[in-house]
Amino acid sequence: MTSSIAPSVVDISDLRLGDARALLEHGATVELPDSEASPTEFVQSVIDGLCELSLKDPLTGLANRRHFLSVLERVTDGVARSGEPALLLMLDIDHFKSINDTHGHVAGDQVLQAVAKCLARCIRPMDTVARYGGEEFAVVLPNCLVSVGEAVAERIRMTVESLMIPVSPVSHVQATISVGGAYAPAWVRSTAPLWIERADNLLYRAKSEGRNRVFIDHQQAIAVSAEEKKLLFGHLALGEPAWLERAAMEPANGSASGVGE
Repeated sequence: MTSSIAPSVVDISDLRLGDARALLEHGATVELPDSEASPTEFVQSVIDGLCELSLKDPLTGLANRRHFLSVLERVTDGVARSGEPALLLMLDIDHFKSINDTHGHVAGDQVLQAVAKCLARCIRPMDTVARYGGEEFAVVLPNCLVSVGEAVAERIRMTVESLMIPVSPVSHVQATISVGGAYAPAWVRSTAPLWIERADNLLYRAKSEGRNRVFIDHQQAIAVSAEEKKLLFGHLALGEPAWLERAAMEPANGSASGVGE
């Protein structure tokens, strides 16, 4: 004997969607359907909007840290499997505290928004730019050749430097950024935190050596065949990622960050 269970039906009037709708109306690009839409369409649009909102920084509209880390994990895994070059840039607005102290926090927010828009215009559709926190941003550039990485970072730095950001009817702010970048080690099962740490170390170096400059760590690929790579790293895929990355880095650079050189 075959029995069937009717699916439960949720009455939309029983759902407390007022706060969710108000949140979406002020912060999301998803348009909610009108009152004539079906309950299913309405609830689905609310879910879609909340998902989108959860991945964006509310001030700048860029990807937030949660989304950035998710993207970075995927790119790290892709580099380990394909060996394609991928560059991570960490960027920080120079003397941002001075901007806040001189012009006020509203002006500081305007500078953050202007820099964010500038960064978004400088990247390809396949890249991801995020607000990492405070006045720090991150850009993930998959399939970015080592030969062009520094030129890309310099172009971003110079584009930001050229901005004249209006913060009042009578005053403008000219902001600069410091940039640290690191390539993911090819064919190595690394981790997102180690990659961030290497790029952050180069950002610290750019800040400590005068600001408004770029330092890139051109991580070398391991020069063996695809078969050798599989033999070398296949059985270590479940091993300690930090050891694998550092072992691959030591012959080329001698250290992970290059800070203090």
